[in-house]
Amino acid sequence: MENSTQESHLRSENSVTYDSPYPLYATAFSSSSSSSRSPHHHRIAIGSFIEEYNNRVDILSFDEETLTLKPNPNLSFEHPYPPTKLMFHPNPSASAAARKSSDLLASSGDYLRLWEIRDNNSIEPLSVLNNAKTSEFCAPLTSFDWNEVEVRRIGTSSIDTTCTIWDIEKGVVETQLIAHDKEVYDIAWGEAGVFASVSADGSVRIFDLRDKEHSTIIYESPTPDTPLLRLAWNKQDLRYMATILMDCNKVVILDIRSPTMPVAELERHRASVNAIAWAPQSSRHICSAGDDAQALIWELPTVAGPNGIDPMSMYSAGSEINQLQWSASLPDWIAIAFSNKMQLLKV
Repeated sequence: MENSTQESHLRSENSVTYDSPYPLYATAFSSSSSSSRSPHHHRIAIGSFIEEYNNRVDILSFDEETLTLKPNPNLSFEHPYPPTKLMFHPNPSASAAARKSSDLLASSGDYLRLWEIRDNNSIEPLSVLNNAKTSEFCAPLTSFDWNEVEVRRIGTSSIDTTCTIWDIEKGVVETQLIAHDKEVYDIAWGEAGVFASVSADGSVRIFDLRDKEHSTIIYESPTPDTPLLRLAWNKQDLRYMATILMDCNKVVILDIRSPTMPVAELERHRASVNAIAWAPQSSRHICSAGDDAQALIWELPTVAGPNGIDPMSMYSAGSEINQLQWSASLPDWIAIAFSNKMQLLKV
């Protein structure tokens, strides 16, 4: 399929755009289906990226039938510093008995914060989780991931080289590990007690909470000390991970059974890649987005040919794409954030 036809096809009836008053970065889909909302209404959280203390998180309602995105002013709230990540509770039914609310939202920045979205259309801060030994200083959190199997667990990554595993129901630290030699930029759960992280030290490491003293290095940057910025673990096939390098146009696909050698390198972006997301309903598809203002969807072949892999479809945005989410709660849509826009693309 020619790129031009694909792009125009996607741009016309197959994208929905929300214009924010401020630059956007963090984006998250809710997996909750609240009784107070019709089944084709989906909640999406977006976070501002303003380089000062006062930032905002807005909650939008996406109507799949009318293809509209509307903000809910009652659920908009101030956030200290730009949220580095937003994530809704991954499995609301798992702990619905424990609380009466319809949804929980987590955010990272200076601390890990939990927010409760109530059925009466209001939002309340639930907790601020801080593991700093001194109150004056906290090492900023670069990212976090919410465990889908053990939903009381959230793992955070920090510039202080650590990963911290929180029990959010008790509000206590389950464990804190010095995970890398330099800043940790991202973290992803594989299963209940296994997570992986990437760092400015250029490595992907896997940790098992049953053996906290050891970690397995799965990959290291070919050029020493080239930071790895993002990590995505394939939830449909846990043998596979993807990572991206700083200022690099490649997406590196890893198979944890054969460490150090990537199984594929996707090299069709024309500028740095900023974000990656595996398809929630297929183990062979991944989306990437970057500074070339393009979102590319790839199908990984069983065996890569000599000339590399071409994307199966592409979409051009108005400017550099900073963020990308592909959610199991809305698998037919990919969310991208660029400049002050959040756009949903129909896959």
